[in-house]
Amino acid sequence: MEKEWMEYGLSFSRRRFFSKLSLGIGGAALGSLLIPKLFEGNAEAQDDVLAGARLPHFAPKAKRIIYLFQNGAPSQLESFDYKPGLAGMLGKDLPPSVRNGQRLTGFTAGQASLPLVGSFTPFKQYGANGTWVSDLFPYTAQILDDICIVRSMHTEAINHDPAITFFQTGAQQGNRPSMGAWLSYGLGSENQNLPAFTVLISRGRGNSQGVYAKLWSNGFLDSIHQGVQFNSGENPVLYLKDPKGMDPTDRRKMLDKLAALNQVAFEESGDPEINARIRQYEMAYRMQTAVPETLDLSRETDETFELYGPDSRKPGTFAANCILARKLSENGVRFVQLYHQGWDQHANLPWEITGQAKDVDQPAAALVTDLKRRGLLDETLVIWGGEFGRTCFSQGNITKGNYGRDHHPRCFSIWMAGGGIKPGLVYGETDEFSYNVTQNPVHVHDFQATVLHQMGLDHEKLIFKHMGRRFRLTDVAGKVVNDILV
Repeated sequence: MEKEWMEYGLSFSRRRFFSKLSLGIGGAALGSLLIPKLFEGNAEAQDDVLAGARLPHFAPKAKRIIYLFQNGAPSQLESFDYKPGLAGMLGKDLPPSVRNGQRLTGFTAGQASLPLVGSFTPFKQYGANGTWVSDLFPYTAQILDDICIVRSMHTEAINHDPAITFFQTGAQQGNRPSMGAWLSYGLGSENQNLPAFTVLISRGRGNSQGVYAKLWSNGFLDSIHQGVQFNSGENPVLYLKDPKGMDPTDRRKMLDKLAALNQVAFEESGDPEINARIRQYEMAYRMQTAVPETLDLSRETDETFELYGPDSRKPGTFAANCILARKLSENGVRFVQLYHQGWDQHANLPWEITGQAKDVDQPAAALVTDLKRRGLLDETLVIWGGEFGRTCFSQGNITKGNYGRDHHPRCFSIWMAGGGIKPGLVYGETDEFSYNVTQNPVHVHDFQATVLHQMGLDHEKLIFKHMGRRFRLTDVAGKVVNDILV
């Protein structure tokens, strides 16, 4: 039953739903809570809901996710992993016993030495637990009692493209569904007029790694689960507006005729992608009204703009995108993915990371504060972090001040807030060099399993059979990090 539910849910009717879903009275009660329109008398409304929304495996702690992905890998040494001992080791070579033969990238593999360098910026203690936070993140420091910092993230990927792809899709190669696509597949859409999965992109002041459509791809899932990228400017979604000379009535007639032709093709071939295509056309039609209204910032108060910072009035900035993310989330978009480029600091680290932190610190903290004051934080999981960390040794000349830090997959920091995550917690520890995890390691697949769990999905049961194999986001690994959950 579960396999049918997950693979063919797009074409379920009410009759098939009630005949196949053998959850009894308890399941019906849960269904009425998780899908409020499920038992309304309007048959058309029920069919629309069942086509889009599906029951989770168990009661979720979070309804929606906003993922603030810091593309390029922020340095944990200048943010949330305080290592004061490095100041006394300036210029000394990284001990071989610490490195333990770990692979290096081409940037530093040819260096004569690996000279240690501590953080150039001071740290101070904040929050009820006295957590150390860099002076580069003063706004995040003020919400420490609302967030959970994980210092023990680790990954196998050492270069940007495979590492980012790994975080987003569970595999270092492309052509796999992204996390947002898996959530769309597993839970469907909460708002029939907006996609379940949306993407916003901004660019900071530092060296930028590219982001590509494969990061929000549906992979081998139906195309309706692909992320929809929103742009700044007059046309937030490309090709959404009617072409010149076509009014809404003409568009409606055209879509009805097209749907009829596609239905004939589906009856002949049975290809489920045809049904997905029909639904995409219908979604685009409904989005013509819903998207401009949702993305309209003119109704936001001056106080809200001040909360998110001066860049929040500039379309396309990280700050403006954080406000849009809140609006999309409160309008029922299950997974809002933000990518902020510019964290790849191989050189000019002090200057570049200072600018990057200024771009994101106030807006990210404001998002948590804004959700909390609106009563939405408990049901919204907010995630902040990049694809790996940065080395404790320098790349380039320390004495000239234009040094950088190389890629470091063995340990790095992220933070999470809301959605059933324990607030005010620091989880995991690293050694005195911030080179190896010493306590409570969290692998990328563990992180993904935990995120799915908070949305009510068992990562071992959220599967899709493709080319004879049963695929899942966490591949054949991953465990839920229960220690960080409420």
